[in-house]
Amino acid sequence: MKSIYKYSLVALAVVGLTACNKEEKAAEVAPAVSLTTEAQKEAYSVGASIGSYMSGHIKEQEALGLPADRALIVEGFANGLNGSLKLTEEEMQTVLQNLDKKLNDKRVAQAEAMAAKNLEDGKKYQETNKAKEGVTTTESGLQYEVLVAGEGDKPAAEDVVEVHYAGTLIDGTPFDSSYDRGQTAKFPLNRVIAGWTEGVQLMSVGSKYRFVIPAELAYGERDNGTIPANSTLVFEVELVSIEKAAAAEAAPAQ
Repeated sequence: MKSIYKYSLVALAVVGLTACNKEEKAAEVAPAVSLTTEAQKEAYSVGASIGSYMSGHIKEQEALGLPADRALIVEGFANGLNGSLKLTEEEMQTVLQNLDKKLNDKRVAQAEAMAAKNLEDGKKYQETNKAKEGVTTTESGLQYEVLVAGEGDKPAAEDVVEVHYAGTLIDGTPFDSSYDRGQTAKFPLNRVIAGWTEGVQLMSVGSKYRFVIPAELAYGERDNGTIPANSTLVFEVELVSIEKAAAAEAAPAQ
């Protein structure tokens, strides 16, 4: 079935935006909506669910600096419903494809600008942090501070470590914490980010360190959602126990 909606998610934004047209129709009183029968509830739910979902796309478009004429969006939706389109489907397809490209170009430019800012902010943070008493900077650029000194063994990269940790961005925004989950984490030390592999090998069992990990020793230019591209990361890590690689390999399967 041919439909303009298949051309772009942007096209779906015509649904559910009547409320945004209040300024143009302020004098009108909205009729009462009856939702007593199952058919009425079904019809309303179709419109409301799509409208709620797509409102985010309109907000993103506006946040990216591309205005959306909501009155025309509502009119276009109404025209689509009654079959009185003022543009051909081919014309609309071209328009929507161009809009998608403009939005994507804006997203890319915004992401690149944010990544560059994160890199610069991270460098400034590292410069300030390394000047603090008790902070050591390794050759790789990893920074660490001993919060609690332990007296146990130190792990090798191939060992499995058990840790408690909390991770934040340099502005203090948390992104991961074993404390919040109420459970320690176990993993082979050579299968995590380079900053962890290097840093945790410096620790003795029972110790707690604070690490500042530059982006190149963390996730680099990757944007992981909660961790934006080029982010410097801050971790507080407790080394709870070590399972030596040889012992881990010899252990029977559970």
